[in-house]
Amino acid sequence: MAIALLFSGQGAQKVGMGKSLCASSAVARSLYDEAGRVLGWDLAKVCFEGPEAELTQTKVCQPALFVQGLALHALLREQGRLGDVKFALGLSLGEITALTAAGVFDFATGLRVVAERGRLMQLACEQTTGGMAAIMGEERAKVAELCAEFGIEAANFNAPGQIIVSGEKAAVAAAVAAAKERGIKKVIPLNVAGAYHSRLMEPARAAFAKFLEGVPFAAPSLTVFTNTTGRAVTEPAEIRAALVKQVVSSVLWEDCMRNAAVGATEFWELGPGGVLAGLARRTEKSWVVKSYAEFADLAT
Repeated sequence: MAIALLFSGQGAQKVGMGKSLCASSAVARSLYDEAGRVLGWDLAKVCFEGPEAELTQTKVCQPALFVQGLALHALLREQGRLGDVKFALGLSLGEITALTAAGVFDFATGLRVVAERGRLMQLACEQTTGGMAAIMGEERAKVAELCAEFGIEAANFNAPGQIIVSGEKAAVAAAVAAAKERGIKKVIPLNVAGAYHSRLMEPARAAFAKFLEGVPFAAPSLTVFTNTTGRAVTEPAEIRAALVKQVVSSVLWEDCMRNAAVGATEFWELGPGGVLAGLARRTEKSWVVKSYAEFADLAT
């Protein structure tokens, strides 16, 4: 067996996440306690109690998802169940969680990296007027034509027929209207704070690049796939460059999954909501995917 770990991206968060882990595990509690010390605020309280509006903030939900993913990882390690893990990949911010699980960063360093990323991306959202929309059931080429015409970008290639576009809010709205007129059956404007994975995130990319100059990177102990190309990255300098580029470039999640599936026999999603399991099933029904979000899931 060869297992690939999947780590959640922004949007998967929900109030109550991680609560059962902390209630049942000293290992999980220690990570949430350390997170509070590193961040300087009570991450556990926001995760467990909300309010939802606070948890949904980019600067909050990114570290929240990181910590839950690694708490689940720590519990599986404690149970001796990581021996067959060979691969790790994460959607957007989840790539940093995957890299930390692979030993590129220790927990505290990875948390500082994801917290700074979230802070900078939230600032970029507040400084721009961005929007996003999901286009369902269309091929990449047709979506690319729409993006080129309206000056927006494809932010996520999540699964076959599920592409997210991103850009100036007015341009995204115009593209949505045009798509419907042209017979694209399902186009859904998304309720998001900004235009993630587009050029509107350039201020965040530039500042994040500078921040990462002072962060040590180790070679990964697992094969990690980067969102920027869908391919494996192994060299620390290559990983640093990919994390910087990812802030403004398309997330090639479908490509990551397909390339991981060449060697992986099972996917284990570590995070709330089962979002990545759903994308996996949409991509290839034959893949074996398990989702772990709460303490009870780890008994299965």
